[in-house]
Amino acid sequence: MTSEWYRGLVELQHSFTVATLHFWQERGAKWAHAPVTTGSISSPMGLGSDSSPVEVDLHGVPTFLADSMQFALEYLCRLSEPGAYYLMPSFRGEAADATHLCQFQHSEAEIPGRLDDVIAVVEEYVRYLTGWLHTHHAGLLARMAGDVSHIEDLVGRSSAFARLTFDEAVSVVPEPDGVHADDMGRWRSLTRAGERRLLDRVGPFVWVTHWDHLAVPFYQAVDDSGRRALSGDLLFGPGEVVGAGERHVTGDEVRRALKTHDVPVDSYEWYVTMKDSAPLRTAGFGMGVERYFMWLLRADDIRDFQVFPRENGRNIVP
Repeated sequence: MTSEWYRGLVELQHSFTVATLHFWQERGAKWAHAPVTTGSISSPMGLGSDSSPVEVDLHGVPTFLADSMQFALEYLCRLSEPGAYYLMPSFRGEAADATHLCQFQHSEAEIPGRLDDVIAVVEEYVRYLTGWLHTHHAGLLARMAGDVSHIEDLVGRSSAFARLTFDEAVSVVPEPDGVHADDMGRWRSLTRAGERRLLDRVGPFVWVTHWDHLAVPFYQAVDDSGRRALSGDLLFGPGEVVGAGERHVTGDEVRRALKTHDVPVDSYEWYVTMKDSAPLRTAGFGMGVERYFMWLLRADDIRDFQVFPRENGRNIVP
C-alpha cells in the first residue's frame, strides 16, 4: 500500500480501461458481459493448442475457467453488427514465469471482416492506447519506465508495423533454437528466443502471419493452399503481445478443422450449429494486457504487474 510502483500501476490500469472503452465506443462495438466459466475452451487438447485449461467442479459439473471467451464474442457479432469486445481475466494451467501469468487480463475483440481488417484495427488500438496513456500520464510514465523514447516513437509514427509471413520470419531467424517443430514435422512455431531475435533484426513491432495451420487452434481459418492459417501474432516488448486471426465462416469448415486438429466435436456442437445457422466472416484478437505494460514500462518480469498476485497451486489471500 506504500509502493509507488503499484500506486502508479493502478492509475495506468484504470486509464487503459477508459481508453479501451473510448476506442471501441467510437467504432460502435458493444462491451460483452461474458461469463468466466465455459464448456468450450478455445485451446482444447489437440493439434494447435499451446495452453493448459483450468478445470473446476461447479456443483458437480466439470467445467473450465475461461482461457478466452472468443467464441462468445463470435456469437455476439451476430447480435452487434459493428462487433463486440471486453476486458476480463483469463486462466491458464501453466506455471507462471517472467513472461507468463496463470491469471491475466485479456483485452479481446471480434469484428466482421478478414485478417487484414483486424490487423489494421489492432495497430490503431495499440497506437490509441499508447497515445492516451502518454497524454494523460507523461510524468508517471517517465518515472516508472525511466526512458520513454519508445513511447514517443510510437506516438509520432504513422507507418504500418513490419509484417512477415511465418516462412519469411523463419528465414530471418534460422537458428535451431529459434523455431520449434513437433516430432512428426507437421507444424512449426517460434520460440521466445526466436521472437526476440526477430524483433532485434526487423524492428520494434513485427507481425508474423500465415502460420502453419496445425500450429494454431482449430478455429483459425486457412488460406487457399489449405496449409497456412489466416492468423497473425504481433510481437513487441517481451515477444508475442497480440494474437489475431480470421475465423471459419461455415459449420462444415469448422467440422473439417476439428477433425484435422483431432479435437472431439462434442463441446463445440453449438459453435458448429451457430455457423450453420448464421454464417458470418469475422476476425478477432486478444491482447495480453500485462505484456503490453511490460513494453510500456520497459519491464522484464510480468509478475510485477499483478496488484493481486495469483499462482496455480497456491491459496493466496486476498
